[in-house]
Amino acid sequence: MVTAYITHNDCVLHNTGLGHPESIHRLKAIQSRLEKAEFWPQLVHCEAPVASWSSIQAVHSAAYIAAVQALFPLRRAAMLDSDTVVSEFSLDAARRAAGANTHAVNLVMANAVENAFCAVRPPGHHATRAQSMGFCVFNNAAIAVQHAIDAYRLDRVLLVDFDVHHGNGSEDIFANDPRVLMCGTFQAPLYPYSGGLEGAPNMVNVPLDAGAGREQLKQAIENHWIDAIDAFRPQLVVVSAGFDAHESDPLADLNFTTADYGWLGRFLVQVAHEYCDGRLVSTLEGGYELDALSESVQAYLEAMVG
Repeated sequence: MVTAYITHNDCVLHNTGLGHPESIHRLKAIQSRLEKAEFWPQLVHCEAPVASWSSIQAVHSAAYIAAVQALFPLRRAAMLDSDTVVSEFSLDAARRAAGANTHAVNLVMANAVENAFCAVRPPGHHATRAQSMGFCVFNNAAIAVQHAIDAYRLDRVLLVDFDVHHGNGSEDIFANDPRVLMCGTFQAPLYPYSGGLEGAPNMVNVPLDAGAGREQLKQAIENHWIDAIDAFRPQLVVVSAGFDAHESDPLADLNFTTADYGWLGRFLVQVAHEYCDGRLVSTLEGGYELDALSESVQAYLEAMVG
């Protein structure tokens, strides 16, 4: 399998300040570990382009985008909301994060690569159509999904979210859209205290209790996701890949292990091969314990590389 690795130094320059869990060190830790991995030279290395405003406007309201733009240029840090910090280079980083995802879609749809991983920040899956939330400025995965629909006329895109926090922003954007099936696991109750079982018909939410691990994850997938995916038959798989359900992560209480992220990667590669010629785009969401994050990303990428 040919795997693209898409990132940009602007994403490292997004400075959230001392002590913030979504820190500049996350991408540095991932890159440092991956550069030592045997598969590193096999990856197709790409610089993330700047996302067009039209691709961002496809999922976010004009008023919200204007409010973000109005903050820049910045000389000191500002708050988009109670926990989303932006600083001098944050708008550039957010546009690169979104652009990585549209570029990844273009690559897999052109069969230039089979799958792609976007190592970007700020993350995206809490950003709703009209507001920032939970460290997220623009919803990168949602932008990828909508770009695939608009640019390639796809009518069945699977959006998977295995972050420990519910992808409320993605649900806000795609609820009741028959072109998108969203399947998610997350700890509940936990921020942002959303994602009930009784949601829109295209939302397959599976809340997990604190302490859940691999067996509960597999049960969630087997009992809730697989039949829905089989009935949907996706033409593309997009993944909000959060690694904060790891047992070492400080922001939650699930017990996934590094090996579990390798298993998730293999499962999603299998889904992509079964339904859509391997077309799989993943984008980094959470993961805040640096060793656990970098090890888990490596395990997940090993599955993508095959």
